[in-house]
Formats: sequence, structure tokens, C-alpha cells
Amino acid sequence: MTPVADALPSPGEVTRLLRAWGEGDASARDHLIPLIYDELRRQARSHLRRERPGHTLRPTDLVHETYLRLRAQNSGWDNRQQLFAVTSGLMRRILVDHARRRASAKRGRGLRVTLVEAPAAAKAAEPDLLDLDTALDELAALDERQARLVELRFFGGLSIEEAADAVGVSLATANRDWATAKSWLYRRLKQLDR
Repeated sequence: MTPVADALPSPGEVTRLLRAWGEGDASARDHLIPLIYDELRRQARSHLRRERPGHTLRPTDLVHETYLRLRAQNSGWDNRQQLFAVTSGLMRRILVDHARRRASAKRGRGLRVTLVEAPAAAKAAEPDLLDLDTALDELAALDERQARLVELRFFGGLSIEEAADAVGVSLATANRDWATAKSWLYRRLKQLDR
């Protein structure tokens, strides 16, 4: 698996390969991964940027683990947004699993992440990744769409427009859901941090 640095693949090529993979063509999967490798690395860097300094996983490690988990699935995705939504969810699970292993090994607090959209923004208190995962699961029980939107924005690094498209809602609805979900998560994470 090597990155392709020439140019971004056309959305049509990615969609064609996704459909072929969904129809059982394993070679389509193997042709797709190099085409999207750079985007997967961008996603991985976005995930890891919110982690504590000195994190033991590197973007390449996260991409390769995601690839292994993605290979085990049979694609039923219609477009690149759906694919990147799935890879974002896989990266979240990998990071949460990693945090759980580290926390159980150390018997201490898990990894730290921030809900600040721009990492260079003000130094806010950063929630524990395991607390964030718990809070997201609770939010999903209340409103699956809001939880999915947070996952796509926070873990996937998608813009609000891309996340709205992936979830299948209007931009106005996505903005409302994003504001509501952030507020709910902020309150819930304060409760969990006590």
C-alpha cells in the first residue's frame, strides 16, 4: 500500500471501484486503497492531532489498522463520503480500543482529546477519550444523527458541508444538530470528569 501523490482520483473512479468491490471484486478494493491513501492519512492526522502529545500510534499505523479492518468488510457504499464516514468510524474504534488497552495497562486515565475545532485554539480542558466515547454512545441513544455528525466532524475531520452530505441532511439541519450536540457533549463530559 503506497500513497499516490500524482493527483486526486476522480470521484467517479472511486465510486466505480466502490461499486465493483460491493459486487465482490476484491481487486477493486486493492486498487481503491492506493487511490485514497492520502485522504486516509489526512483523516488519521486529524484524529491524532486531538490526542495527547507522545501518542504511540502514528498516522501510518492508524491508516494500516483501518485498512485491515476495512478489508474485512464488504463495501456497500455508494460514494466517497460514505466510505470516509466508515473509515472515520473505524479510526475512532481503533483509538478507543488503544486507549482502553493503555488505561487497563496503566490503571490510570485514558488518552486525552479536545473538542476544540481548531487545535491551535484556546487551551480548553480536554476530555478523556474514553469519556468522550461513552458520551457519544449516550448521545447516539438519544439522537443517532447528532452522534453521527459529531463523529464525522470530530473524528473524521469532515467539514460541516461534507458531514451534512454524508448524513443526508441539509446544511441548516447539520448546523443545528452540530450546535446542539456540542452543547450536550460539553455538559455530559463535565459530569463524567467529576
